[in-house]
Amino acid sequence: MSMFCYQCQEAAGCKGCTVKGVCGKTEDLAKAQDLLIYILKGISVYSVKGREVGVINKEVDKFITEGLFATITNANFDRNVFIQRVRRGLQLREELKQQVINAGANLGNSNANENWLKKMLSFVGFKREEESNLPDAAIWFANNVEDFNVKAETVGVLATENEDIRSLRELIIYGLKGMSAYVKQATHIGYDNDEIHGFMHKALAATLDDTLTLDDYIALTLEAGKYGVDGMALLDKANTEVYGHPEITKVNIGVRKNPGILISGHDLRDLEQLLQQTEGTGIDIYTHSEMLPAHYYPAFKKYSHFAGNYGNAWWKQTEEFEKFNGPILMTTNCLVPPKDSYKDRVYTTSVTGFEGLTHIDANEKGEKDFSVIIEHAKKCAAPVEIETGEIIGGFAHNQVFALADKVVDAVKSGAIKRFFVMAGCDGRAKSRNYYTDFAQALPKDTVILTAGCAKYKYNKLDLGDIGGIPRVLDAGQCNDSYSLVLIALKLQEVFGLKDVNELPISYNIAWYEQKAVIVLLSLLYLGVKNIHLGPTLPAFLSPNVAKVLVDNFGIGGITNVEDDMKMFLGQ
Repeated sequence: MSMFCYQCQEAAGCKGCTVKGVCGKTEDLAKAQDLLIYILKGISVYSVKGREVGVINKEVDKFITEGLFATITNANFDRNVFIQRVRRGLQLREELKQQVINAGANLGNSNANENWLKKMLSFVGFKREEESNLPDAAIWFANNVEDFNVKAETVGVLATENEDIRSLRELIIYGLKGMSAYVKQATHIGYDNDEIHGFMHKALAATLDDTLTLDDYIALTLEAGKYGVDGMALLDKANTEVYGHPEITKVNIGVRKNPGILISGHDLRDLEQLLQQTEGTGIDIYTHSEMLPAHYYPAFKKYSHFAGNYGNAWWKQTEEFEKFNGPILMTTNCLVPPKDSYKDRVYTTSVTGFEGLTHIDANEKGEKDFSVIIEHAKKCAAPVEIETGEIIGGFAHNQVFALADKVVDAVKSGAIKRFFVMAGCDGRAKSRNYYTDFAQALPKDTVILTAGCAKYKYNKLDLGDIGGIPRVLDAGQCNDSYSLVLIALKLQEVFGLKDVNELPISYNIAWYEQKAVIVLLSLLYLGVKNIHLGPTLPAFLSPNVAKVLVDNFGIGGITNVEDDMKMFLGQ
């Protein structure tokens, strides 16, 4: 079985990448990632039962979360990392298996132990006529790369033959990948939730169960949305309790004359440590792409060397990193394979990686030593200026609640006729210029609610304001789509509506990778309907699964600005 990957919006031909990923992922790398996911499913089988008998292994929680996160599009391109994770995963699975056996019964021999486990795991869904078989992912073992390669050939996406079951299994797994990103960032700050880990493991184990029906998987998909909301709420709590609630902030997009370090990705704890370690060094810190919203948090405003935002969305980094001159720190996914002209200036941390780049690990306390980046920066020229001016943001839920009376008055007076949620991801496809054109074509009495890097398609346009309320309200990173949900629910409450879908809010969302998938599932769980996705619908939605989403939730695609504008505005 050759490579097959269709987890992101760039899937070749809107069907799947079979030779090399459009993202830059090679066949060998894709298969190593497939094998890791398979191992995570096997570990999850034991973790699910372990939780039933009081065994919660935090190392397992961490390993599964980071393993899922590492396989998100544009996170890690280093195959060696995945081979190491497979090795450790197999060891960890066997350690957890023994813990579960020890917690459940004092059985005399390994065969008896295994038979006991087979019976005890039946509630997960492994209810076969013969209980003598655990899922292969729970028992397969190897310790050399050759065997890994052979196994990887058989456990990829296409191993599930029924395309509808395959579609729902992958939809769930991609949702879990997105969920893992938010949980990983929250745990880095010191916040965690055992129930979320428990669900992630239950869902992974369920994708091994051939007795589950389409209806079973649809229910599990919606349950993933529930835990997606919980995951975003956890990260929101972590960020706001530690760094304060985002405030309306003007962010400089020009440059200063000092050497700089550019930090990209999403992890605010990494930014905090970098700011602390560079204070007084004469080095300025700039954010890039999804790190832009860090400027909205009060805790970071005390750093005078926190200079501004440099550049745009993730996909432009191949030209913008070249011009920055200084080192770049990638804290999470959104890494594009670097060009040789600046490759020596790119550093990775957390689950992010690329062969040949310097990787910075945390110690047991989660602390990182960025001295190698700082010393590198001291030898570099200041960034080349690529634009000037300011952009405004910081309209997360707490800030918008503070403006609630003003917003409500504008709606009641007719000054604001409709809100458009245009959150999500940006990407390379020229078809994404649709979102710039759409924003420009919107009537002057409409407001855009945004989060994620999709905002770079319109956040630098001069779209004006409505009675002092900017027409683009940026809530923050992709995980801050949670803020947009809270804003909608608050408006529903204020206007006394029974259904959030009665609000004058339309959803025209751009997606690219798996964090957008969990945001979508979360919105569906909350009952939001008539969401339009673009620039294409996901390749992993089979026709039948897509029909379920259309019939039950009104999911739709996009066409062109003129026709879509008429559709959204009921003209």
